[in-house]
Amino acid sequence: MKYCDVIVQPQKDHKLKVVKTIHYKDVTVPAGYRTNGADSPRIAWFIYPPNRTDILPAVILHDYLCNKEEYAKADDIFEACLEDLGINYIDRVILVAAVRLYHFIRYDINPLNKETK
Repeated sequence: MKYCDVIVQPQKDHKLKVVKTIHYKDVTVPAGYRTNGADSPRIAWFIYPPNRTDILPAVILHDYLCNKEEYAKADDIFEACLEDLGINYIDRVILVAAVRLYHFIRYDINPLNKETK
């Protein structure tokens, strides 16, 4: 997957609408799906802005699966997509750790359990 495979349209409510259906592994994000981008804390925006274009495909896939309450799968797909996008190792580790930690705190999803919901 490459960033150019993802076409989004900005919306007035600061969200992005997927214009063209996204296919990645066994996940299909339909055209029309809306995302707010990455939910990174404001203090981290200078490093990880919410709509950082190089990770946007992974963010959209992650948001879509989280909306379906498939949190463990969302985290695994996020990690795989970041690697496929060529995101450097340090950024991948930080980003994946952040989403896994959030899901552990918020939903009690064990990041060491590789089974997907």
